[in-house]
Amino acid sequence: MAETESWGSELVTQALGWLLEMSDEFAREWEDSDMKAAIFKALLGWIVLSITVIQLAWRCYGPTVNSVYYRQGMGGQNGGTPEYPSDFPIWESSSTESLKKHKE
Repeated sequence: MAETESWGSELVTQALGWLLEMSDEFAREWEDSDMKAAIFKALLGWIVLSITVIQLAWRCYGPTVNSVYYRQGMGGQNGGTPEYPSDFPIWESSSTESLKKHKE
């Protein structure tokens, strides 16, 4: 049991050492190259802005989108979507043409 704990702590120590080494290398690169720093800041800003806008849009439109794709009620897939929605007519085909099934 003690052997497993020492192996786990050794792994964590190595991971932290690698992370510290990577952060030091990143800091040196950051200081050496203004262009890389500017590109990094621009991309990081773009990602933060995109995530913020997605969160705001989902907060506004999320319930609407969810209700379109997940209908409440009895039967059907997702526990609530009927096989034939009541607000859409089912067209009948000619006697020689058979209705296609989902598996075809």
